[in-house]
Amino acid sequence: MKRLVKFLQLRWSDRFLLVITAFLLGMIRLALWLLPFQTVHRLLARITPRTTELQQVDQDYINKVVWAVVIASPYIPGVKCLAQALATQVMVEWRGYPTQVRIGITRNKKGQLLAHAWVESQGKVVIGGAGNMACYIPVSLPEVKSDESDSWHLLT
Repeated sequence: MKRLVKFLQLRWSDRFLLVITAFLLGMIRLALWLLPFQTVHRLLARITPRTTELQQVDQDYINKVVWAVVIASPYIPGVKCLAQALATQVMVEWRGYPTQVRIGITRNKKGQLLAHAWVESQGKVVIGGAGNMACYIPVSLPEVKSDESDSWHLLT
């Protein structure tokens, strides 16, 4: 009940952002559960405009998106760093700001392979930058592009 009261005390724009974020996180989580990552990546590229020109990023908007993703994530079962990174990328790029999802791997002290995803915009980590990022070895992701007939495909 306390959480509902806090939610209702938010400004209308913040409540709307949280609802949109929770919906997007849920859809991304479901898609990652049902489909291969490359397919999800390609589908998200279809709803996200790609910008080629570098523009000044509105840091307040970025912070608000990160806030919404962090607040909404615990309410969506199974949401981890990859779904958070993809949702952040989509929402930031809806505003026309260029981003890149990064995925890195490392080994823990027991030798187990660990992976982590984060988002960068203009060389700065937007979300997912907690901890020692230097220990992660980046994995290259294929870039999603569209051809002139507007059919989408992955370039490998």
